[in-house]
Amino acid sequence: MGAKSFLVSATIFYLLLFGCFATAATRSGKRILARTPCKRLVFYFHDIIYNGHNSRNATAAIIGAPAWGNRTVLGGQNHFGDLVVFDDPITLDNNLHSTPVGRAQGFYIYDKKDIFTAWLGFSFVLNSTEHKGSINFAGADPLMNKTRDISVIGGTGDFFMTRGVATLMTDSFEGEVYFRLRVDIKLYECW
Repeated sequence: MGAKSFLVSATIFYLLLFGCFATAATRSGKRILARTPCKRLVFYFHDIIYNGHNSRNATAAIIGAPAWGNRTVLGGQNHFGDLVVFDDPITLDNNLHSTPVGRAQGFYIYDKKDIFTAWLGFSFVLNSTEHKGSINFAGADPLMNKTRDISVIGGTGDFFMTRGVATLMTDSFEGEVYFRLRVDIKLYECW
């Protein structure tokens, strides 16, 4: 091997090596490799909490509360300790009266005393002409942030074994009885 071919080989090796380090995906100040989602969906889900008078329209209910709380009104101290189960309609737009494309089913727990925040575990169960199956989510929801990310941890049907990130944004709320979330789902593993 001549000096010239060795120099070319060494240069290519170092460029490849540098390229691998330059595109490493970390959050510790290094560059993050930009990935394109294999599927992106946006849905809205509408949560109407039972308040003791709206049983006909309620889609969520407090099923566990601390001693200072009760089961028809969210407890004090940032609702700490309240456990809420829900079965909410999912729509393609932000209108509660639009035709639902599925249901958001699961629970949230208000898990901090000093900050208004919750932990979510739920599924989008879709049964429309466009999508059939479920998408499963889990993660912390710091409600005071404009946007929050939670993990997409799996799915069934059209979303079999899918994974990704869902960005939540509170689109609207009316006191402590109704809120609407915009859910921007970016799937990075699609089968």
